[in-house]
Amino acid sequence: MLVALISAFLGGLILNLMPCVFPIISLKAFGLARQGGDLKRMRQEGVAFFAGTLLAMLALAAALIALRASGQAVGWGFQLQSPLVVALLALVLLGSALNLAGMFEFGLSVQRLGQAADGKGGLLGAGLTGALAVVVATPCAGPFMAGAIGFALVQPPLAALEVFAALGAGVAAPFTLLSFSPALARRLPRPGAWMTTLKQALAFPMLAAAAWLLWVLAQQTGSTGLAVMLGCALLLASTCWIYGIAQRRSMTGRPAERLYGLTLLGLASIAALCASPGGALRKPHTPAQAQAQASSRPLESKPVPWSPEAVARERAARHPVFVDFSAEWCLTCKVNEKAVLSTSAFKAAIARTGTTYMVADSTNYDPRIEQAMMALGRSGLPLYLVYPAKGGDPVVLPQVLDTATVLTAMEAASGKKV
Repeated sequence: MLVALISAFLGGLILNLMPCVFPIISLKAFGLARQGGDLKRMRQEGVAFFAGTLLAMLALAAALIALRASGQAVGWGFQLQSPLVVALLALVLLGSALNLAGMFEFGLSVQRLGQAADGKGGLLGAGLTGALAVVVATPCAGPFMAGAIGFALVQPPLAALEVFAALGAGVAAPFTLLSFSPALARRLPRPGAWMTTLKQALAFPMLAAAAWLLWVLAQQTGSTGLAVMLGCALLLASTCWIYGIAQRRSMTGRPAERLYGLTLLGLASIAALCASPGGALRKPHTPAQAQAQASSRPLESKPVPWSPEAVARERAARHPVFVDFSAEWCLTCKVNEKAVLSTSAFKAAIARTGTTYMVADSTNYDPRIEQAMMALGRSGLPLYLVYPAKGGDPVVLPQVLDTATVLTAMEAASGKKV
């Protein structure tokens, strides 16, 4: 248990360096700079950020544990297997980017209440920033996380929540500790016009994250779902623009009721498009279709779709098998694919050792994939297995691959020199 807690905390620390979390973490950095050296205020926001991160992580973990207890085969990042969740998250990031760019202001009434109550209103924003950091962190998996999460999901619920709490604490720790640093407070510049420029610049990482989620959605739903989502994005942008005009009218005392009505109509239209029963966002590709897409990757030794039957057949023929459990929303998977699995050295090793290369694509939900991972005590992606030609248990490779490790594992599994 102690090893799992330490591993989860270290995994959370490393998540701060992952590109999927950077846009949200940059918002927290802006929040610290905004305080202009006010150490008391920085500490308050640091605690709020920590609380938001921890509560969101525990809520996500509780949902995961409850689903598994009910018999559902789901793993870490399960919510991103739903095109609807991916679409909503993309819209949240797009809305955040438009807010940072200055198209509208979020929570003006809360800010006014905060000013009347010694500035405590902004703590809600810090907490929500922490919660959003947890949501966007789930596609990323790094060192230490896989073993800790796999251990947690075979423990009683209370022990599992302790491990996930350690993971959330690791995500929140760096900026919470910075917020308690007097040395940092002394070095921060005073608030001024430069903050408007910085705030607008931070919109671009948010837009990049939203664009990435749109690409993920296209892999899940095809061109029809992407077209619906682009329409929702355009509708959201126009709604935010109208809302910004309404805010400016209200601040000058002019009537803005009709504009607020149009804002509500725009939001209702977006909700109707996303939640439409039988709509494009509720019709993901089947697992077979998703795996067929994986088999078309530009490799000389093309992978074949994974299935338990295919693995058993290849093992019966005494062929070594390399299995790549991945998903289009898993950034670590994509990095490994580019750095190792698409290299000429890997292709040559596959051909020379006679290894069968399989891809278990978890972009959309496939209970067989989740059950296979659960049987190995694993939950998060990526997962790489090498089955020896002579039989026996598979070798589990590290989540962050390097060419030498992969080639050595295939050489050992085949008994042939790579």
